[in-house]
Amino acid sequence: MIIYREKRGETVILRIQGVVKLGESARQFSDFLEKILNEDHGPVLLDFEKIDTLDSTGLGELIGYLQRFEERGRKMAIVRPKERIIALLRLTRLDTLFRIFPDEAGAISYLAGPAAAG
Repeated sequence: MIIYREKRGETVILRIQGVVKLGESARQFSDFLEKILNEDHGPVLLDFEKIDTLDSTGLGELIGYLQRFEERGRKMAIVRPKERIIALLRLTRLDTLFRIFPDEAGAISYLAGPAAAG
């Protein structure tokens, strides 16, 4: 798994490539989110366009970090997930927790808005 970090205004964009599953990739994903949680202050956009696989461990990391970011008054969103990732999020009803966008402009507009009450 490869993660590229960008900043667009206050928004941190993480462009993730490869797989997020049990083992090293989930640990790497978690470590990266932990670093963003502690070292940055704005909202986070997870670009899933190049994510091939996301298993239950990866989903667990996503849920945990969504909660931790929201506890700090920070928003998180997902942009451009592949159809199979969208299907997985729907099946697990996680599409009701995560804001999912088909394009970056819409996601950044949402993230730039007021933070949700935590």
